[in-house]
Amino acid sequence: MKKKYKLNEIDCANCAMKLEEAVSEIDGVKSAKVNYMMQKLTFEADEDRIDEVEKAVLGICKKMEPDMEVAPL
Repeated sequence: MKKKYKLNEIDCANCAMKLEEAVSEIDGVKSAKVNYMMQKLTFEADEDRIDEVEKAVLGICKKMEPDMEVAPL
C-alpha cells in the first residue's frame, strides 16, 4: 500500500535526501521517495503493517524536521 504526504517547508534538498534515507531504513518500508521540488513524500509498505509503519514514518519526519508540516495527500 502506498501513502503520500505533502512536506510543507522542508528546508533543503540535502534534508530531503536524508529524510528519504531514514524513511527507507524503517522496518516494513518497501520503498520511499522524497521529492524536494514537489515537497512530497511517498512510501510503500505492506497493507497489514501500514498503520505501524505510517506512525514510524511520521515520527522520523518530526524528529528530523521539527518545523516541517506533514499533511496527507
